[in-house]
Amino acid sequence: MPDLMFPQTSAVSERTRSASLGIFLLIIAIGVAFVAVHLVIDLEPVQQSSVFPYVLLGFAMLIALGFEFVNGFHDTANAVATVIYTHSLTPNLAVLWSGAWNFAGVLVSSGAVAFGILQLLPVELILQVGGHAGFAMVFALLIAAITWNLATWYFGLPSSSSHTLIGSIIGVGLMNQLMRGPSGTSGVDWTQALGVGKSLLFSPIVGFLFAGLLLLVLKAVVRVPALYTEPVGNKPPPLWIRSLLILTCTGVSFAHGSNDGQKGMGLIMLILIGTVPTAYALNKAVTPAQTQAFVTVAHQASAVFGRYASGSPPSASPREDVEAYVRSRQMTPATLPAVKQLTDIVAQQITAAGSISTVPPSLVDNVRNSMYLVSEAIRLMEKSKQPAFTADDRAVIDSYMQQLNHATKFIPTWVKVAVAIALGLGTMVGWKRIVVTVGEKIGKQHLTYGQGASAEVVAMLTIGAADLYGLPVSTTHILTSGVAGTMAANGSGLQWNTLRSLVLAWVLTLPASIALAAALYWLFRVMS
Repeated sequence: MPDLMFPQTSAVSERTRSASLGIFLLIIAIGVAFVAVHLVIDLEPVQQSSVFPYVLLGFAMLIALGFEFVNGFHDTANAVATVIYTHSLTPNLAVLWSGAWNFAGVLVSSGAVAFGILQLLPVELILQVGGHAGFAMVFALLIAAITWNLATWYFGLPSSSSHTLIGSIIGVGLMNQLMRGPSGTSGVDWTQALGVGKSLLFSPIVGFLFAGLLLLVLKAVVRVPALYTEPVGNKPPPLWIRSLLILTCTGVSFAHGSNDGQKGMGLIMLILIGTVPTAYALNKAVTPAQTQAFVTVAHQASAVFGRYASGSPPSASPREDVEAYVRSRQMTPATLPAVKQLTDIVAQQITAAGSISTVPPSLVDNVRNSMYLVSEAIRLMEKSKQPAFTADDRAVIDSYMQQLNHATKFIPTWVKVAVAIALGLGTMVGWKRIVVTVGEKIGKQHLTYGQGASAEVVAMLTIGAADLYGLPVSTTHILTSGVAGTMAANGSGLQWNTLRSLVLAWVLTLPASIALAAALYWLFRVMS
């Protein structure tokens, strides 16, 4: 690595770095203690006949957090590339700063992206996540994603962790369908996969076009030549330019944490539900007052479903009929009566328990799965607009779905903290290979201050918008495309050899991760 990029630090900067490292490690230590204490509290009431579920939980959690750790040093390198390359911050301080803001981004994330990704998985594997097939699914897609991320990082290629994880999920779904045959499995939800694919496809285009446009606007409005020059030697830029670049690095790091951090959260929740459903299948934070509201809304929703059932006879097997609808996405005359009956059953079970948080352990898994099926059935009804609910009825159904999701699609604070720690620590290592690619190998000229700021502003805003809508996007794709867009707008020219390698990595990521995850899922199923 050339000395130009990683100069020797002064005694003052070394003391600053040491102090920052100490503070960051202290925050990490507090976070680890927080996770440990809350995990012990959650598991204390759980009664297990053997230690095996806890061993399985620990192993699965280690792999899931390992994915986020790899994500940290693989994807977040893009966030620190500009501040390191322009000498706005020393490398060590930059990765500490970025890691801290990744940490913060994870903590305030909504969870919408996490559960949006899980909707790609076959419904029968989610309902049976505690079985052999469920754990084969989790291990296969996580190990496949980690393997491909490490391979592309080794060659310095900014590929996408999001892209990799989506490919792994598709691979598991396809192999599950092949192993079980066309009937009895939902396979891959291609409609949902298409929506995710569009967000992954169009976000780099947005990055390229808008970053280039922003640079042109910046040149027209801010006529300061210093902003459009490349770094000279080891000299840092003027203070106002440094502040701008540090601000954009902060924004990208925060946005990356809030979006990418969620991908591991959803998988960790599947692991927790599969190993210790008594503690995590239902949201223990739901109060008795909220439980009463849930039951009231459930009765209202049941009445709505009854009105649209068109006199169809009751279902003989409501649970199976609703699962068949979620799996096939084809509504039959039995669907609405089954959804109504399952809604009534859940309401009766919750009423008998007194509260969602006090459902008997023997019923927790069953109640959670029933709630999940009804929620997914409502989602499919709204997507297909069948039946055509009136505005008032739709409001009731939407309220019921929110209640169901609050009870089943939740992420405990300690899970967010654990993911934040993994992502933050990952940010602190492995960044050098990607920094050189972003700074010197995309354009024929080296990256300027204005180009770096433009690319990061667009990346920050695009990722933030995707987070609001629950869409997974790639920090890597958006930022590198943004840098390429600024190079094109600036007339700097593009290094097509590098771009071909990047595009090749992006194109190969999906089929490679699909094939790897499918093979691993088959292997784990055969071994189980």
